[in-house]
Amino acid sequence: MSMITTTAWVPRGFAAPFPTKYNFDEEEFERIASLAKLQLDDAQEELEEAQEAEAGAEAEAEAKVESPKAVKSSKKKKKASAKPDPDPDSIEIDEDLKEYDLEHYDDDDEDNLAEPQHMGMFGNVKSLAYYDSNKDDPYITMKETADDEDDEREELQILATDNLLLAAKVEDELAHLEVYVYEDEADNLYVHHDIMLPAIPLCVEWLNISVGKANVNRDTPANFVAIGTFDPDIEIWDLDTVDCMYPNAILGQGGNEQDKKKKKKKKAKKANDEYHVDAVLALAANRKHRNLLASASADKTVKLWDLNTAKCAKSYSYHTDKVCSLAWHPVEATVLLTGSYDRTVAIADMRAPNELPTRVGVESDVENVRWDPHDPNYFFVSTENGIIHYFDARKASKNPSTSKAAWTLQAHDESISSFDLNPVVLGYMATGSTDKTVKLWNITSGGPSLVVSRDFNVGKVFSTIFGPDPEVAFRLAVAGSNGTVSVWDTSTNAGVRKAFAQKLPERAGKDSEVEDKLVGVDDGRESSSSEEEDEDEDGAVTDGNSMDEDED
Repeated sequence: MSMITTTAWVPRGFAAPFPTKYNFDEEEFERIASLAKLQLDDAQEELEEAQEAEAGAEAEAEAKVESPKAVKSSKKKKKASAKPDPDPDSIEIDEDLKEYDLEHYDDDDEDNLAEPQHMGMFGNVKSLAYYDSNKDDPYITMKETADDEDDEREELQILATDNLLLAAKVEDELAHLEVYVYEDEADNLYVHHDIMLPAIPLCVEWLNISVGKANVNRDTPANFVAIGTFDPDIEIWDLDTVDCMYPNAILGQGGNEQDKKKKKKKKAKKANDEYHVDAVLALAANRKHRNLLASASADKTVKLWDLNTAKCAKSYSYHTDKVCSLAWHPVEATVLLTGSYDRTVAIADMRAPNELPTRVGVESDVENVRWDPHDPNYFFVSTENGIIHYFDARKASKNPSTSKAAWTLQAHDESISSFDLNPVVLGYMATGSTDKTVKLWNITSGGPSLVVSRDFNVGKVFSTIFGPDPEVAFRLAVAGSNGTVSVWDTSTNAGVRKAFAQKLPERAGKDSEVEDKLVGVDDGRESSSSEEEDEDEDGAVTDGNSMDEDED
């Protein structure tokens, strides 16, 4: 099994030109040791609780079922069937095996028991010799030359014209984040490095602030990523460091060392104000207040994290079911849009945690929410039934049942697992669905119309995201259930050129004979589609307003 659950772009200019190699020194060992021990302590407590519960259940069952007569009979059977253990000294050992002393193989070593190991996979790391350079390692006989070092440095280089593309991937039972480099001019996409993850990733959010690092200038741009998984903790990694062993910070109970030192307490199962207790389904970084990160969870809460302290600043519980999507307002930096399986979308001001937010209601479970980047008074909502809703935030009320969309679109026959609005081109929308198709839409004053529909052979589509910079605004990253990611230059598509002729970059041109470019990691070359594409078909659009309202 292989699938990509979500993707995220990194804008140009934030990645370090030459990412650094991970440095495992004494300070880093102590940091990893403390974090790893917290997780092992939690696992040990859960194991002990499970063993106690199982032993109690067995004892209770035996007490209820077995009568005194049955117990007596059972003891007689055990006594009759019992056989003395063989004397180890009486067992004949082959002469060739005596030197290995196998008869005492399972005996405990008193010296080892004196200093028990509590570090699990990191228990023997400190005993290993590590060197700042391979030149100092006596076990490496083939030393790296200056040319080798230059070649390796060149392979890691990221140009100012490159974009990074982050893809959360699951292969069999392994989960990791693949960091791709997208070279737009060369139409090339390749894996730069990857990061191992503890559980299936569900959401990824790029951060432009340093987290978990001491003695850094918080005002300078950085290149980090926050990752939410089926585990309740949020891991934060430095994208400019290759081959990291452990995240820079953990948001949640897994990174709260102080509480563990105060007292050993059972892991909370109920929602609380300090950390999530269930899967993290969505993340949203505040681009104006860079130290703020919002998270949504299956525990029905929304939490606001201060990245300077790696602590939860505030928790919100205004939804009655899993919260699955988040979006910060592009102008009002304290307003957060949240979508939930309770079939409502809330518009909440994070400065007023005790005030009930205004809401709108939809016909089925919410999948994703997005603000309109070109008109911040409006927002989009996609649902499990394949419908896109377009709402006016100013008409939302405390009662979601009274909400009415400006228009609705039956975009797909199945769930719309991902959609995106082009940040540069007005009215340009992409939708991806579990029906395995990607559709591009042109939204005009009369409503949305279908531009083109394609199947990229990525399986069920889980992610469709436009490029973040003007130079790559027409590039669409597509990924799904078969574990592959592709970047489609939509400006080379005839239907797109026709619909957005006045907004195309000069490179794409307006000639209908331009090939349809699709770049993937399998061959790294552009490919042209020979599929017959329905470019003139209109989607099923219904107007949420009456004729009288339109005339007014």
